[in-house]
Amino acid sequence: MKELVARTDTGEEQILKSLRTPMTSYRKKIRYCVLEFNPLLDSSSINAKGWKKIAFTIYNNYKEFDAFLVLHGTDSLAYTSSALSFMLQNLGKPVILTGSQTPMTELQNDATDNLLGSLLIAGHFMIPEVCLFFNHELYRGNRATKVNATAFAAFQSPNFPPLATVGINTTARWDLITRPNAIEKFRVEENLDAQVACLRIFPGILPEMVEGVLNLKNLKGLVLETFGAGNLPEDERLLQVLGEACRRGIVIVNVTQCLTGTVSPLYAPGTALGRAGVVFGHDLTSEAALTKLIWLLGKNLTDTQIRFQMSHSLRGELTEQSQTLFEHPGLTPKMESISRLGYAIRDGDLDEIERVLVAQEGWLLNEVDYAGRTPLVSDVQFSLESSPCDSTSVSMASSRDCSCDRASVSANCDRKCVDAGVPFSSREDVVGVLGMKQQIPQFLPLTAPNPFR
Repeated sequence: MKELVARTDTGEEQILKSLRTPMTSYRKKIRYCVLEFNPLLDSSSINAKGWKKIAFTIYNNYKEFDAFLVLHGTDSLAYTSSALSFMLQNLGKPVILTGSQTPMTELQNDATDNLLGSLLIAGHFMIPEVCLFFNHELYRGNRATKVNATAFAAFQSPNFPPLATVGINTTARWDLITRPNAIEKFRVEENLDAQVACLRIFPGILPEMVEGVLNLKNLKGLVLETFGAGNLPEDERLLQVLGEACRRGIVIVNVTQCLTGTVSPLYAPGTALGRAGVVFGHDLTSEAALTKLIWLLGKNLTDTQIRFQMSHSLRGELTEQSQTLFEHPGLTPKMESISRLGYAIRDGDLDEIERVLVAQEGWLLNEVDYAGRTPLVSDVQFSLESSPCDSTSVSMASSRDCSCDRASVSANCDRKCVDAGVPFSSREDVVGVLGMKQQIPQFLPLTAPNPFR
């Protein structure tokens, strides 16, 4: 049996016997070893010290192993996965946390499936995130929350889809998986400041209760779980207490009590919280909000910097854009004009073609696509009016339609032959038709209904 060297969080080396799975459906055997903490950490007693122990165990073995699987109790599993997602900087390998509702010693258990499913993903799929695997689903670690105390489907990711699903075949959502923006050395950000609290708003809550929490010695942050979209009882004294705490430098983050959805200043109580200095946490889970706040407070940032980063995604933990968009955020005027023209050509809307070209003063006709071709493309023919000789017309014909074997343009019956690669100098030469379908953005496919009507 092959032996592997593993290191504890303190750097102490241990020689461990390795294990190997049978051949998987991907024609691969996964070799692994088990490093057990001594003493074992109780998940209900986990804290910042325990998170550091796990993080540094990963760090000390980072170069020797391709992936890491953390077996953890379910009570605080979502807290640990959220905390590690912020602590592990420049992560380039999978870190998967899992556990079980019933132990492996029970005949009917979920431990075996969760262990093998996690091992399968860790051994085959390069997903460089901190993840939580449970009941055949792989979730982003800072998006998961425990929703059931006894069922095997104990965890969900209410506001973000699973990153992978294990069945007969394993399906990974590569479009959702984040990767490092730059190649930098992996490190652990160990400075955590756990001087934070979590308070759930309830009907009839007294301002004195909230004030008592906010006056705790050395308190630096508060996660406020509010009603619905971020509301609390209309109470001037309560708002005053929260506002005074914000002015003292306590960072208060507003998250919803609901399983799904986001907080936003849609209603007057939520707007009042924003004016008082409370940060809107969007669709952060309570676990992610608490651990993110603990992590940011340990970075010696200003209150303003912490508030800004709490409302912005750093590890994919929240959805920043929660308001309704009425146009594509990346649609430039040039793209919009090209798209409008493309739809107009498809629909045969000659009036719209003329309007777009006149509005852009013909500059679209001088654009070239990735192959250097101008909008004059063969085998496309349009006329602004039915009679080709009574008024300005456009003919975008193939070479077989022109006696001189070149694409031709007819304007007021004055026939001009031009090379397809020669741009037009003005709209007086031709009211043209754009044929550069390759440049029409993919998010506006020509098979879709025209969104500009």
